[in-house]
Amino acid sequence: MTIRRMEPGDREDWISMTREFYGSGAVLRPVPDGYFAGTFDALVSGSPFLDGFVAEEDGTVAASLQVSLTWSNEAGGLVVWLEELYVRPERRGRGLGTALIRRALAEYGGKAARFRLEAEPSNEGAMRLYRRLGFRELPYRQMILTPGEKTGTEKESGSSETV
Repeated sequence: MTIRRMEPGDREDWISMTREFYGSGAVLRPVPDGYFAGTFDALVSGSPFLDGFVAEEDGTVAASLQVSLTWSNEAGGLVVWLEELYVRPERRGRGLGTALIRRALAEYGGKAARFRLEAEPSNEGAMRLYRRLGFRELPYRQMILTPGEKTGTEKESGSSETV
């Protein structure tokens, strides 16, 4: 097994795995296919906000991990989000997910104030892996706002409100 940083030549494999990931029960909802190419381009372009690693077995990309970087006053510094860990089904149980996470922990361990990740509670295998690696659940409920998406709080009449 080889763990390495994502490279431009990984595009087809990464997009294929990400499509599989977003079609699985590991996520709340699918993501538009058009997002994948933009994310991959940012991953390999040297963006200060993203990083990514792949695991190879027998010269084949078998797993990937996207890393997103943000700053948190609460944590007192850099927060490294481990996102979209995906191991192809036929390659599971071989330690690829563990190896990818350990690579990210080693890469950012001296820089990060905190590592975070998300998991669907029903994804029991992922939850076991994360606990085994020392992650614990937070009592937070996350909320999102997607600009341009109707939230149900807009006035139906279209009138604007002065603040």
